[in-house]
Amino acid sequence: MATLNKVFLLGNLTRDPELRTTAGGTPVCRFTLAVNRQSRNGDGSVREEVVFVEVDSFGKQAEAIARYMVKGRAILIEGRLRLDQWESQNGEKRSRLMVVTESFQFMSSPRNGGDGREGDDGGAHRGGQQGRGQQQQRPQEDDEGGEIPF
Repeated sequence: MATLNKVFLLGNLTRDPELRTTAGGTPVCRFTLAVNRQSRNGDGSVREEVVFVEVDSFGKQAEAIARYMVKGRAILIEGRLRLDQWESQNGEKRSRLMVVTESFQFMSSPRNGGDGREGDDGGAHRGGQQGRGQQQQRPQEDDEGGEIPF
């Protein structure tokens, strides 16, 4: 039986991304996306549904996202689902679905300013590619082999 684990999300960051490093030295960036969906109720009024999704990025992708993205900026994520499971301090079993980034595109232009996160090309260095909306290279490292420090 064939399986597929693929996710595409286009949304806005709900907070500035957090950049940390695994025990093995791999950069990890965690952020939350707000993904909106509008639909009509039976009476014709518009209803908006918002889903908040936790996302992890690794390696050079993590560094680029942490450097160039800030709360409110739009990003397109292509990734896969990962189930995190742990036991709380109370002994309760806990779990959550997260998305692990495989590739991404910055979707909004940075604001003009001087905080080091912004430039006129719309984002990070992309393995020799320049310009807004270009796709980031796939990571050289995966999330296997190191505990995520979040």
